[in-house]
Amino acid sequence: MNATKRRNTPKATVAAIITRGGNPGTEVLLTLRNVEPFKGRWCLPGGHIEERETARDAVIREVKEETGLDFQPHFLDYFDEIFPEYGFHAVVLCFHGPASGEIRTQAREVKAARWVPVAEARSLDLAFVHNQMLERLFNEKG
Repeated sequence: MNATKRRNTPKATVAAIITRGGNPGTEVLLTLRNVEPFKGRWCLPGGHIEERETARDAVIREVKEETGLDFQPHFLDYFDEIFPEYGFHAVVLCFHGPASGEIRTQAREVKAARWVPVAEARSLDLAFVHNQMLERLFNEKG
């Protein structure tokens, strides 16, 4: 398989809507990306599913790596992320739920993390299709 074909093959990824303040939550945790694509933009924690890893295990691992938190995931939905300008196509399995522990960001990938009121998070121009994920969760739950 050539590099162009492999680059355009969709990747399996996960995203986490980490909430606090009840169900579905009054705040969500956003991270500030420190890598391309979308470096310098706020987003939800997440990343690639590794070989022989379930989506649930991947989202727990990614949240722990990026934020230091222990995530309790519940599946929400899947989303397609297609960004030809970056040669990026991912199928994202999105989870939501609470997390415990103290926030400790991973400097290589995450520049900062902060709790944001749901209304504010929904109004931001988040990376990837993370605004759609927030809309799905909070339009269905409240």
